[in-house]
Amino acid sequence: MSATDQLEQMISGGGLGVAADGGAGGGGGGIPTNFNAETAENDEGIEMQFAVMCMEQAEAYFGLITKVRPSTLKRLTQWDDEIMEAFEKHFPDYCASDDKLRVLDEDEMKSAQGKKRWRDFMMPFEKKIDEFNFGTLIRTNCEDDYTQENSMFGYRLQFYAIEIARNRRGLNDKIWEKEQGKSAADKQ
Repeated sequence: MSATDQLEQMISGGGLGVAADGGAGGGGGGIPTNFNAETAENDEGIEMQFAVMCMEQAEAYFGLITKVRPSTLKRLTQWDDEIMEAFEKHFPDYCASDDKLRVLDEDEMKSAQGKKRWRDFMMPFEKKIDEFNFGTLIRTNCEDDYTQENSMFGYRLQFYAIEIARNRRGLNDKIWEKEQGKSAADKQ
């Protein structure tokens, strides 16, 4: 399957968390309606499944951006333009500085003020993007792979906004170039 076909499958099939039905009833995420987070106990099996899902999504995305030059990707979701418009409105500082997008400041993002900004950005997408608030891994430095040191836990909509911006501005192209160099060296 070509990289373009893989991207289309992830988008239309929801592999990157986008509702295949165009968002009708989005945000469901398969959580039972009677689930109460306040009384729920930690279950190691569920935590392990969650970790596996996060890694699978990270691996799928990294595979995509190392096979196709990220700046040439047409879209990650059917709402890319809407996500970017909201991102630019809520985070003009990220949009004004490649450096701020290239290397994320996790402490700033997770501060009380940062959490409020992200929440205000995300809530309008609650009914539109399936699992908009599902946990995922985000690379803190876009020029490196997912590693323990280069990953932070965030929400799916944060991932979309950051990665769409990085792709459109060509910031993820460095990781693609790095991986292309490795592939060429491996063939020699």
